[in-house]
Amino acid sequence: MRGHTRTVVLLVAALLPVAPAFPTSLQPAADGRLSIDLTRAAEPPVIDGRIDDVAWKTPPLELPEWVTYNPVKGQRIPQKTEVRLTYDDRGLYVAFHCLDPEPAKIRATLSRHDQLFNDDWVGLSLDAIGAGQWSYDLFVNPLGVQGDILDSATEGENISPDFVWDSAGRLTPDGYDVELKVPWKNFRFSSGREVTMRILFWRRVSRIGMSASWPALADNKPFFQNHAPMLLHDLARPLALEMVPSATFARDQERLGPQGLALTASRPDFGLSVKYGVTSTTTVEATVNPDFSQVESDAFQMEVNQRYPVFYSEKRPFFMEGMGTFQIAGASGDSVMRTAVDTRQIVDPAWGSKASGSLGRVTFAALVASDTAPGRAPDADALLKDRNETFLVGRATYSLGASSYAGAILTDTELASGHNRVAGADFTYARGSHQWTGTFLASRSLSTDGRETTRGLAGQATYGYSTKRWTFMNQAERYDPDFRMDTAFLLQTGITSDWTYGQLSLYPDEKKHSWFKRFSVLGFTRFGRDEMQGGDLAVGLLGVQGSFTRQGSLRVDYAVMREPWAHQSFPTRRLQAFGGAQLLRWLGVNFYASGGRAVYYDTTAPFVGPSWSHSLGATLSPGPCFSQNVSWDHYQMDRPDGTRAYRVDLLNLRTTYQFDRRFALRAIARYDSSAQRMLTDLLASYEPVPGTVAYAGYGSLLEQRVWDGSAWQPGGRDYLTMRRGLFFKASYAKRF
Repeated sequence: MRGHTRTVVLLVAALLPVAPAFPTSLQPAADGRLSIDLTRAAEPPVIDGRIDDVAWKTPPLELPEWVTYNPVKGQRIPQKTEVRLTYDDRGLYVAFHCLDPEPAKIRATLSRHDQLFNDDWVGLSLDAIGAGQWSYDLFVNPLGVQGDILDSATEGENISPDFVWDSAGRLTPDGYDVELKVPWKNFRFSSGREVTMRILFWRRVSRIGMSASWPALADNKPFFQNHAPMLLHDLARPLALEMVPSATFARDQERLGPQGLALTASRPDFGLSVKYGVTSTTTVEATVNPDFSQVESDAFQMEVNQRYPVFYSEKRPFFMEGMGTFQIAGASGDSVMRTAVDTRQIVDPAWGSKASGSLGRVTFAALVASDTAPGRAPDADALLKDRNETFLVGRATYSLGASSYAGAILTDTELASGHNRVAGADFTYARGSHQWTGTFLASRSLSTDGRETTRGLAGQATYGYSTKRWTFMNQAERYDPDFRMDTAFLLQTGITSDWTYGQLSLYPDEKKHSWFKRFSVLGFTRFGRDEMQGGDLAVGLLGVQGSFTRQGSLRVDYAVMREPWAHQSFPTRRLQAFGGAQLLRWLGVNFYASGGRAVYYDTTAPFVGPSWSHSLGATLSPGPCFSQNVSWDHYQMDRPDGTRAYRVDLLNLRTTYQFDRRFALRAIARYDSSAQRMLTDLLASYEPVPGTVAYAGYGSLLEQRVWDGSAWQPGGRDYLTMRRGLFFKASYAKRF
């Protein structure tokens, strides 16, 4: 009977390739916004970038005109966008017909996943649960290259996760076409006879540097309150099972003495990761003997005379996905705590597991991992020898409405006889143009020998106000000297401070100054007490900023500071400028320059001296397949008597040839003058979908070293190859 019904449906679809009786349409919602009532597809479209399938014979949605949101809000662009939507039990299907009055100027390059954001692109933001806490943001350029972001009320945008979905695109005489298939098994939502999700569409026009959306991003609403409701009928989320076996072979050599390179490792390694959808809104993951190696090395960063530790972003897939759940309110790049859960602290895990999900208004997540690094460290004492450090993180939030929540977090690290345990609560409440956040944390720590116990408190409170013209934010924060959170990236403790940021934006007449989009005046102040360094801190900054076409921006600011260090107070000042632009379709540039007087952070003989730094970068894409990234960073500082304290030059080169969306060759060269080292890294990669990958790579580290008879010491005239390695890595994602 079911086979006969399917035959009739296919026959009718073949004879009548026109709009269905009840096409996808816009309806007024209860809150006055437009709602999309989605119609099920009788036959799914083929995702090939051609909008000629039966499913697309319906007229496009009659969307009101799209409105810009970046860098200017509220303007219209001449590029029109047509959208068609449908769905079935497997996924959501979207077709974009992107019109452009100057199609020859569309920018499109072949690149790896998430490397498309300097191109033209189109995409959507899908709040699958509809609670206003999460959205899966998907982007596609005119050649079908994908990018995705996990956006959350707790963390904001996180580009690290990679979702599994299908896309295709092609250039057309009047613009470009893009098709997407978003499989339901990769996104959490509540099954039912009527399922309400929320959706938003956006488009970027590279050459004018403008981004537009529908619905419009209102000045007086947080991001998640702008999405349009989308109604689907009789939809059940498939319970997904994914298994990813992996295999790695590495052959490493190291120069242990003057005789030459010696083989230090030649080993195969195997691992397995499993992900299972327990319910339509809950997923558990586990990995055993995982391959947590990084395929791409970290770019060299300035490490000389740094008061705070250098932050490196996470690149290991198991930790990247879903980590935004563990972020807490108020943690950011401007705060003492950048993130509450920095998974780079888990250096070499033997195993790990995660669980995440939602139940009504409650969202929850948990992470457990065992790190072998402490016990294997060359300088590990007898107490830590062969010991693993266990990490446990638990997180839950309760939705108070779109972009608002109350949450709790618990972290625990255990090593030898010691531990570090932190419990806390936080909230974010958004209403119109206003936002309030608060966080409270309490820690209890026991030393690894079990003899010393310390306790500490920490917290912050933030108020923010944002409109098209005005931006204002104030944050007060406090971290006790004995507060400790081993899972966090925390700059310092023993600090009490309050910072304020304000910005006024002006918008020139577009008809008179089509190249000039926005002009802003901004100010920043910070005052506080640093108990660890024994002094008061003060910062005052005033600056101006402009936004232009071709993704152009320029900012200039001047700051005066009083900084405590080693129980002394040092007056400093700084003038800086930075910006960038996509000058040509094939050339993007950026720069940074800073000069003034800075502190030399020596614990016994600190001083203030003249300091200068600059950075120059360029991205060259002469064709859709080839890309060259170049950056040069220079830092120098002099002592009061005029002698040089240090000079550091960093050079990072990255060359990529992308044969198609799946196969690429990449070469990296990095140079650090302060460490007297050079790194080369060659990689061939094949990645048909996230999780299924094959890599072959070779890397070498060259350093200026001299043999003193017992060990290698910095110095010497020649660069010697101190380490080199060859590796092969493959994994296969099987989804059931």
